[in-house]
Amino acid sequence: MTAQTNADWLAAAPFTLVLSAGFFGFYAHAGVIEALDHAGLRPRRIVGTSAGAIAGGMWAAGVAREELVELLSTLRRQDFWDPSWARSKPTSDAADPGTALGLLRGRKLDQLLADALARTASPVERIEDCPIDLAIVTHELRRRRTRVLEHGLLRPAIRASCALPVMFGPVHIEGRLHADGGISDRAGFSALAPNERALYHHLPHRSRWPRPSGSETDDRQATTQRQVLVFEDLPRVHPGALERGATALCRARDHTLRWLTAGRHRP
Repeated sequence: MTAQTNADWLAAAPFTLVLSAGFFGFYAHAGVIEALDHAGLRPRRIVGTSAGAIAGGMWAAGVAREELVELLSTLRRQDFWDPSWARSKPTSDAADPGTALGLLRGRKLDQLLADALARTASPVERIEDCPIDLAIVTHELRRRRTRVLEHGLLRPAIRASCALPVMFGPVHIEGRLHADGGISDRAGFSALAPNERALYHHLPHRSRWPRPSGSETDDRQATTQRQVLVFEDLPRVHPGALERGATALCRARDHTLRWLTAGRHRP
């Protein structure tokens, strides 16, 4: 009897792809997406937090993997860097966003998302209209709680999920301020149903500051219904070292392709 590979396990039944928070980890997430798409393994649902909301949100909305890889491979700091040196009103659901108490306004990021989404075969504006079911994890500031957004405008939800405090201001969604989902749920597990079948790509926390939420050990635990990808040798990408992004993407893609063909480990 042929041993079951990880690809066989994913193909055997519908699965959810869960992409964690992790600063500029959307490069590594894109590498995982590229490998899965290359292998013909399309998730029934995507859960994205922060960096995971950017990469996962675009794929769920219909951005082709080639377009996603091209976008990130050519990304320059000036494409999203729009400093705001004075306080301005919080972002609204409107098409022209501003920021509140953030280093960056977020208008260039919003335009980057708009341009990418406009190139899809059937552009969507709302989360519930994505070709792949999508859940975006944010943190509601006033109530200090995790929110899972499965309905509403797509771009504001993605911006909110990656609104890292200090760098980006919070985003107004339906009258409430939302910020980076990693504040309270870095993994995004709050969006999963009990025993939901999932492939989770975990971005290790490398900051010198304490983790804002969750347990790194718990995040990495595979179960009978959850397989976990963790790649420790990816370069650290940040606004001053975007050139490392292509390496992170390629390594994550190659690691994932090897993982797919490997025999499945049973917890």
